[in-house]
Amino acid sequence: MTETSETSETRGTAGESRANDEVWIVGATGRVGRGVTARLAARGLTVVPVGRSRERMVAAGAEAGLPADTKVVVVDSAERIADEIVRELPRVVVNTMGAFAATAPLIARACMPGGHYVDQANDVVAVEGLLALHDEAVRAGSTLVTGAGFGVLATEAVVAKLCEERPAPHRVRVDAVASVAVEAGVLGAALAASIVDALTAGGRRYENGRLVTSRLGADVQRLAFPDGESAKSAGVASGELVAAHAVSGAPFVTATSALVPTAPLMRALLPLLGRLLSVPALRRLALDRLGRAPIKAAPRPREHSWGHAVVEWVDGTRHEGWLRAGDGMDFTADVTATVTELLARGGGSPGAWTPAAAFGPDLATTAGGTFVLD
Repeated sequence: MTETSETSETRGTAGESRANDEVWIVGATGRVGRGVTARLAARGLTVVPVGRSRERMVAAGAEAGLPADTKVVVVDSAERIADEIVRELPRVVVNTMGAFAATAPLIARACMPGGHYVDQANDVVAVEGLLALHDEAVRAGSTLVTGAGFGVLATEAVVAKLCEERPAPHRVRVDAVASVAVEAGVLGAALAASIVDALTAGGRRYENGRLVTSRLGADVQRLAFPDGESAKSAGVASGELVAAHAVSGAPFVTATSALVPTAPLMRALLPLLGRLLSVPALRRLALDRLGRAPIKAAPRPREHSWGHAVVEWVDGTRHEGWLRAGDGMDFTADVTATVTELLARGGGSPGAWTPAAAFGPDLATTAGGTFVLD
């Protein structure tokens, strides 16, 4: 594989065309990055791995089926990544490196004008931050898609289906229950950051159209799935919440996730953990320790992952629906790859969007999901 420099001496100017047909995968050696790389390579796109280690990218690229002479971009920070994007003008950049609240605006802006951006952000701050670039992206002729993964798409797509050809509902609840097979290795920086961000953010919900604070772990649900299995979930500040509010227009919206502990003792400790991890030094320590924590391989706990929504109108009408998928991480890779291919081949409208807002709720079935609607 060939390699580009870490430094940039020239910068793009407004109005430059994107003759470059490359799709850059930032974080190409992680689980989602590897999955997206393999899927896009199989679809004939020109994929360029981006990351810190040339050796790991070469190995991951070979595993994904990339040619031996594929270019790689070796960079050590989001700032350097942005510099290289401005210099080389790839058509689409896929950000799987995590810490999206910090990295997404920086990398997405580097894609403009004319280039496109995709990430898997799933926290309120990151998703709202990317969506806030909508007008800027419209002017630049760029399409930015955030939340291109299981939780956001699997829930917002169900809400969109249930709300089709109806006025805005009064109340919406969405629940994301991923079932994921665990790979042996370490937890990793991206997942560690997601966990710490969720704890420090606490809970959120929409009341009378306003995003307000709530208790992390509230609204505990026992969900009985259409396949006969069940699981518990609890309230969290998530990208699913933002997407459900945007797609429905409902003034009252709550979101839960099976990733939030539901045991009473753990729920009682969550606010304290959040306050402790808000201390910068403790946050850095937690990110370092969690990111290097060893994990053992384990099969996924349930056959299916489920996105769920309950939608209610002021006249008492109530509809419920589900989106069934396989492994949650595999579905995330499928969603990201599908969105990326659409953008690389000229699909999408300029602006900043969540996946179903950009391409419609049937994107979920294109990526391998199945709707189960009442």
